[in-house]
Amino acid sequence: MDIQQILDKTLPGLGYELVDFELTAQGTLRVFIDKEGGITVEDCATVSNHLSRLFMVEDVDYKNLEISSPGLDRPLKKTADFVRFAGQQAKIKTRLPIDGQKNFIGRIEACENDIVTLSFDGKTASIEINNIDKARLKPEFKF
Repeated sequence: MDIQQILDKTLPGLGYELVDFELTAQGTLRVFIDKEGGITVEDCATVSNHLSRLFMVEDVDYKNLEISSPGLDRPLKKTADFVRFAGQQAKIKTRLPIDGQKNFIGRIEACENDIVTLSFDGKTASIEINNIDKARLKPEFKF
């Protein structure tokens, strides 16, 4: 079983959402988790302890394990992410240009049929999920 499958099967049972993971060239396995209400240090410790034992059983090769929240600028990877965060600001980079543009910062208006509607600068763009190279929330701070 690969790391993605292990995380996809394990984390929901513990009450967490897998946001992303990466395995660095130095052997550090970083796992980004989320849940309703946010992530605490105790959540990270719980997941770390559980995954450490599970990875030993599954013979997953890594040197260090890091568990973290995705942060305020969390990545948006799945259709469900764009649906969940509709109404919020996002920074999106596309693989192929849309009207000559590849980088967008705007408000997620909707996500239907794998198309994200983003409003920015008085305009609207329809971006297919499979054309998105990277997307992150853009935190808004109100003073």
